[in-house]
Amino acid sequence: MRFLSCALLGILAATLAGCGKRESTAAEGVRTRTLLVGNAAEPADLDPHLASVLNDQIVVNTLFEGLTVLDERSTRPLPAAAESWEASADGLTWTFRLRPGLQWSNGDPLTADDFVQSWRRILNPAFAAENAWYLFALKQAEAYNAKKVTDPAAVGFQATDARTLVLTLERPTPYLPALVSMPAWFPVNPRALARFEAMTKRSTAWTRPGALVSNGAFTLAEWQPNARIVLQKNPRHREAAQNRIERVVFFPTENPDVEERDFRAGQLHATFNLPVTKIAAWRAQNPAQLRIDPTLQVNFLRFNTARPPLNDPRVRRALTLVIDRTALAKSVLQGSREPATALTPPGTGGYVARAAAKTDLAEARALLAAAGFPEGRGLPVIELQARNDELMPRIAEALQAMWQRDLGFRTAIVQLEQKTWVQNQQSGNYGISTAAWTADFPDPVTFLGLFTKNSAYNWTAWSHPDYERLMDAAAATADAAQRYELFQQAEALLLHEAPVTPLYFGAQTYLLHPAVKGWEPAPLIFRRFQVLDLKD
Repeated sequence: MRFLSCALLGILAATLAGCGKRESTAAEGVRTRTLLVGNAAEPADLDPHLASVLNDQIVVNTLFEGLTVLDERSTRPLPAAAESWEASADGLTWTFRLRPGLQWSNGDPLTADDFVQSWRRILNPAFAAENAWYLFALKQAEAYNAKKVTDPAAVGFQATDARTLVLTLERPTPYLPALVSMPAWFPVNPRALARFEAMTKRSTAWTRPGALVSNGAFTLAEWQPNARIVLQKNPRHREAAQNRIERVVFFPTENPDVEERDFRAGQLHATFNLPVTKIAAWRAQNPAQLRIDPTLQVNFLRFNTARPPLNDPRVRRALTLVIDRTALAKSVLQGSREPATALTPPGTGGYVARAAAKTDLAEARALLAAAGFPEGRGLPVIELQARNDELMPRIAEALQAMWQRDLGFRTAIVQLEQKTWVQNQQSGNYGISTAAWTADFPDPVTFLGLFTKNSAYNWTAWSHPDYERLMDAAAATADAAQRYELFQQAEALLLHEAPVTPLYFGAQTYLLHPAVKGWEPAPLIFRRFQVLDLKD
């Protein structure tokens, strides 16, 4: 009987175990210290000198690091590859001292000369990197990139020894310690890239698993396009001993409804987004896992000023004056974002814009009539392009209704996947487009500098001599108060000319698993995954 009872007990135990709840992917991730993160879209490139879209840069920032890194909550620069830095009294010479013993993921020593060769790469006019402008604070950098100077040694940076970098600037740049945290300033391993001729060629295979050599807290282990990117803990990183995350898996899920279902099914620890239509339900049922973090981001409209009738500032201003931004924020966005009346979000380095976009139907109609289109008569139908995410088509539909109702202005909404949406703006293949920009660092120039005539991101075909004068003057002054006053004047002019118009300020609305510890609100969205932990 004893044997029989034990056998029955064994069968019963096996049956119960078989009927037990299966371990979810998220629970397995906690056990194996694998962080599962939604990332909205498939990266176009993991080359830090070419990545220009936020989703790409999130992965790039996890693979690489520059001289500094920005603290998530405060956005202030912290030491990264550099252990210290100092500026001369006139603010034109900066000296960065690298940490001792830095290594690439393949074991190569990381030296100051690697930074020098990397910066020459991104500035090389033949390489044609759109992000080269981030380095234009360096003396002769813009001239070299424009082929006005041919000797790369003339550009204002040098390695005085294996651990020391001296940067000579074109003009005072008080935000330089934050600026050098950007991917455009990241080092690449010139010896590893030479195998692919990637120091001078774009879009080579050096960014694939097994070939990519990086210096960040994680290395590239796997990349299944449109499925997953797996990053593995880098044992040679300077903080490897403190890094409690073994792997980070990014899922490029463009549909936030799918991402939300994946989270509920236990397949993610953090979503990139949450549909605004589901905010109320999560607030009511599970508020502890709902996160709404304000970001230094502005969502705006971009007008192609090279296309009639949008080449007439009166038409552009008319379109901006009928936008009810409060209604967009309250109704379309379910109160998850704040209406934007300026291009620079509040808290951008302590700057608060005085100028404000307003709503004035009478003035809008008068401007449109003065431009030759009374009550919209004679206006062609113009395409309004929107990225096919969860928010932009909804915003486009609301704008379409406002313009038709109040001005007789008709638009045709075209939804595009992210890559095409960006390419169309870059090439001027649009009439009106939704757009968004997240600050690279906490300073107004990261927004207002977009619309200078030489900016790689001024996709409006607009330029104005007074705007150039104001932005140049701001760039030349080291006095903080005077610099911000010049930005105030420039922003007022930009809003009046209306090559772009603000809609709402950004917020990251997402879901976070309770097992994720150390996850801080990040106004710049970028974060250091190596400072997190997973605990059941």
